[in-house]
Amino acid sequence: MFNSVMNAPPFWHNGPAPGAFYNFPGASTTPQDFRQHSQAPVTTATSIVALQYKTGVVIAGDMLGSYGSLARYRNCPRILKVNDNIILGAGGDYADFQYVKDIIEQKIIDEDCLDDGFKLKPKSLYCWLTRIMYNRRSKFDPFWNNFVVGGIQDGEPFLGTVDKLGTAYADKIICTGYGAYIAVPLLRDAVEKNPNLTKVEARQLVEKCMEVLYYRDARSFPKYQIATIDETEGAVVEGPIDVNQNWNLAHMIQ
Repeated sequence: MFNSVMNAPPFWHNGPAPGAFYNFPGASTTPQDFRQHSQAPVTTATSIVALQYKTGVVIAGDMLGSYGSLARYRNCPRILKVNDNIILGAGGDYADFQYVKDIIEQKIIDEDCLDDGFKLKPKSLYCWLTRIMYNRRSKFDPFWNNFVVGGIQDGEPFLGTVDKLGTAYADKIICTGYGAYIAVPLLRDAVEKNPNLTKVEARQLVEKCMEVLYYRDARSFPKYQIATIDETEGAVVEGPIDVNQNWNLAHMIQ
């Protein structure tokens, strides 16, 4: 009787040893297998303002990387010329944007190495972004970004956006972040009055929106990039450009 009690199996098989973790069946306990998913973005960028005009697309975004509410990084470009047909803008987590940017640049290099005469098209990149964003969202480890894709395909301008959930749509006016509340009404009013905007008019509108956002958005910055793309001049990224500031309107708070 005494021997059977002494040889009895432990009450909790594979139970925790003192000072150790519980050994789950089939689980590895090597340190590299533990992964912490990001629960929120860390260094973030604010609005992207994009407008499709008669023959092309304009995309703009400032160059501030905010560490929470701290305007910490003042040189964070997030407007990208992908190839001669595509320009890209990104808001949200800056590290995630850099990761996706590296993947896209490698795709362009691989494509150039094939030398088959084909180039990535804006609708193709837009569709591919919806897949990777939805894939990462399904793993509960999303890219915390909003991407705006602009370009020329089959002689027609294209403008579309994809968010961190993989939700996507194409439109002639797209603004992310705070710009979705401030800049979209300004752009819609202008487009309703003049549906056939020229390149110069579209650019002036976007520049005005960047000025208004600097006045109204606490996470914005007075230096920004602006990219244009059309069939005649191709894709061009300019910046940093200074916001035309006019603080005479603040005389009431002196």
